[in-house]
Amino acid sequence: MPTTNKGFPVPRRYILIFVFLTFVLMSGCSASGTIDASTPGMFNHYVVYPFSELIQHIAGWFGGNYGISIVVMTLLVRIALMPLMVRQQLGMMKQRVKMKRMEPELKQLKDKYKSSKDPEAARQQQMETMQLYQRHGVNPLAMGCLPMLIQLPILTGLYYAIRMTPELKTHSFLWFELGATDRWMPFVAAGAYLVQSLITQRMSGTAGSGSQQPMAALMYVSPIMMGLFSFTAPAALPLYWTIGAIFMIGQSLLTYWLFRRQPSDDSVPAVAAEVKAKA
Repeated sequence: MPTTNKGFPVPRRYILIFVFLTFVLMSGCSASGTIDASTPGMFNHYVVYPFSELIQHIAGWFGGNYGISIVVMTLLVRIALMPLMVRQQLGMMKQRVKMKRMEPELKQLKDKYKSSKDPEAARQQQMETMQLYQRHGVNPLAMGCLPMLIQLPILTGLYYAIRMTPELKTHSFLWFELGATDRWMPFVAAGAYLVQSLITQRMSGTAGSGSQQPMAALMYVSPIMMGLFSFTAPAALPLYWTIGAIFMIGQSLLTYWLFRRQPSDDSVPAVAAEVKAKA
């Protein structure tokens, strides 16, 4: 199990986010040509091409405005994924509350073994740490990889559809051409993702936390990568990323509001008091 230097497990979802961003940016180099019904490949036929058709169909509703079509498609996909993602975020917040409440006991356990250097003591400390997690009902890998694995092919398919739909190359939206690079859209996309990352950190409580600094640093990777890649990508892609980031900001605020409305779990302090009394 991956761990930080403080002994806290590193949630694999953050690693998957980094892998996903890397995959998208690397795949951008090979996403060339156009998409149509004759494009080979199962993923192209069953995911990318249907998304491309939907983009063209929605554009027809708005007088051939493909910029609005990208906005609408992005929102539709994000709304479809939102129940799963909100459930995951709520689970993460609950786990962090429990972790916060059990920090004094974790510190006591660390102090208990800090003078022991032999492997047997290290194994005993790890076993007692996991037992402490179990008593408090804490699972640092709660919700795991499933939500990310579900949305990965969907978001990747939409990404390819936007990049490879030929009609986008000849249309404009707002001040920029969808099929050409734009000097301002990289900053817009990077700024939107930066705000989204900061809000996510604030809502999750990872900002400024010593044990979570590696995760906080990783959250800055997406704005940097999005901004850099947007300088060479057609402007339709940073538009897609910007709308996605704005939606995720609203989703994070909604999740936090739902979390605050939930009744507090008094079982955790009770368990902590019971363990302290036995000690």
